[in-house]
Amino acid sequence: MTRDALRSARLSVRLAWTAAPLGCVTAALLMVVAGSTAAASAWLQRAVLDALAGTPPSGRAAPGTGGPDLIRGHVLVIAVALGGVGLVAAIVPYARRYIESELRRRLGLLVQDNVYRAINAFPGMSRFESPRFSDKLRLAQQVSSSTGSSFAGSVLGIGQAMITAVTLGIALYVISPAMAALVAATAVPAVWAQLRNSGRQADLAWRASPIARRQMFYARLLTDQAAAKEIRLFGLGDFLRERMLTDMRSVQSGQRALDRRLVRVEGLLSLLSSAISAAGLVWIIWQVARHQLPIGDVTMFVIAILGVQAAVSSAIASLAQLTQSMLLFSHYGDLVSIGPDLPLAAEPRPVPALREGIVLRDVWFRYDDGHPWVLRGLSMVIPPGAAVAVVGLNGAGKTTLVKLLCRFYDPARGSITWDGVDIREADPAELRQRIGTVFQDYMSYDLTAAENIGMGDLARLGDRDQIRDAAELAGADAAVSRLPRGYDTMLSRMFFGSADRDNPEVGVILSGGQWQRLALARGFMRADRDLLILDEPSSGLDAEAESAIHQQLRALRAGRTSLLISHRLSTVRDASIIYVIGGGLVTEQGTHEELMAADGEYHRLFTLQASGYQEGNHEDPAAFGRRPAPLPSTAGRSGAGSTTPGRRGA
Repeated sequence: MTRDALRSARLSVRLAWTAAPLGCVTAALLMVVAGSTAAASAWLQRAVLDALAGTPPSGRAAPGTGGPDLIRGHVLVIAVALGGVGLVAAIVPYARRYIESELRRRLGLLVQDNVYRAINAFPGMSRFESPRFSDKLRLAQQVSSSTGSSFAGSVLGIGQAMITAVTLGIALYVISPAMAALVAATAVPAVWAQLRNSGRQADLAWRASPIARRQMFYARLLTDQAAAKEIRLFGLGDFLRERMLTDMRSVQSGQRALDRRLVRVEGLLSLLSSAISAAGLVWIIWQVARHQLPIGDVTMFVIAILGVQAAVSSAIASLAQLTQSMLLFSHYGDLVSIGPDLPLAAEPRPVPALREGIVLRDVWFRYDDGHPWVLRGLSMVIPPGAAVAVVGLNGAGKTTLVKLLCRFYDPARGSITWDGVDIREADPAELRQRIGTVFQDYMSYDLTAAENIGMGDLARLGDRDQIRDAAELAGADAAVSRLPRGYDTMLSRMFFGSADRDNPEVGVILSGGQWQRLALARGFMRADRDLLILDEPSSGLDAEAESAIHQQLRALRAGRTSLLISHRLSTVRDASIIYVIGGGLVTEQGTHEELMAADGEYHRLFTLQASGYQEGNHEDPAAFGRRPAPLPSTAGRSGAGSTTPGRRGA
């Protein structure tokens, strides 16, 4: 734990210096000045009291002290110096506050930039699907947004407190070396206790992370617009709320036990410090009453012992906060230094324009070592210029195939080659620049309609003609043009205040089918790429829209290398090659006519779907061979409608 904290501290120092070197120097100087004012004030107050005590009420000088005018002048000089120290003490905190705020802002900006640079540098997707990495990422994001302020504030706070403690400790040592040693000795167990508790706090945050993640999941569900329908229809609100509160209580239980331990330890240490202060005060007053010490020592002793204890307490608290932050900050350090989640070639091979085709040989893949194999030796060829289709039951591995072609993952065994180049030897970014994809689980961005489409090719984000062409291909141009501000209409209402809520000009919410058309248009921004992948491109559209889209796709795919994945077998019958996947393998391949003549799985599925449209057959045409489960029998139940077919009033 200490090693992690030290590593994080070194990293934080480098970050602070990188973010604002001049701010670091200025903050350090102000820290020294602020830490020294208490001791300077104590010494000056002692000098004033001793000088005044040396002047009798009559105004005559005590023997050996010089004349009254000299004493008064001496006191005046000390008083002016004391006033100057007071002015510095009044001004420095405001200057420090500004410098530290600026340092926190710059450090926070740099840390956030580094976090999201590291995230964007992951070429694959595996880490985003790992619960453990999800916890580390959440803590890194949480800490990165707060450590900028906590680190700068804690370090400067510790520095100022230590300077104050040392300078006042010297003053205390001058009066009583034994008392100075005793006060210093009491600081040791306090530091040790705080550091241990900081480690426990950081460890608790890590151990409670899965529970906190689950609690946030329930909290998001309770406020999610998409989930609101089912939550209200099925009456899930109280059920989810109670689960959320149960997880919150679990997290709070561990925190409560730690807080109790903290109260006990800190309370005992505080009582010890108070007892030492009280004993020291009695001792100094007794010494002054016996004329063993000058009266000014009382003031300096009180300021010194209370100031040392306050400074040590402040330093310990800041050190504890810093240690806890640094231990949590180790997650940030891990994140920015973790490296890519896919092996990258030291000298990537160039990705040529697709002329020979894509070949998958004996590809095996699973998402985790503890998970079953999704692909079990799959082999297929995507010839150049061919319209290829892939069909199969849910879970057959069709979407996984898309992820492998885009190199979001690497096969566990086997290879995928692009014109003879193993894609593991290529730069993933260069490979993806040659691919246009429409994903089944497409995104809906809270941006304008033009941006939602143009983000498919950032290089042409400002090309309104290209955006409109892509929208026309997807059948979205007419609907977008009718929006209040056309392509500049914001497709969200989350950025507007309550005053804008009833103003249709500020944002529009689209239907699922409309969003799917925009996702298609976004993919069509790359329609000129070497490979066009369409993963269930019409799953959310009605029959008429689906038919229109696939007519456009047939024209678009003609002469282009493309891969279409669809549950609707009627949409793939014109493909050059149809691959049927089952059990992680290609079980059949050929044209529609060849597969129908083979009378295999494709023939069975196509016939099943076609029969769904025939009169008298009410099976779901997308059921893919799975007959709907029979409805529970209502015979014998009370209530209206509890009859069985062919019988009246069971």
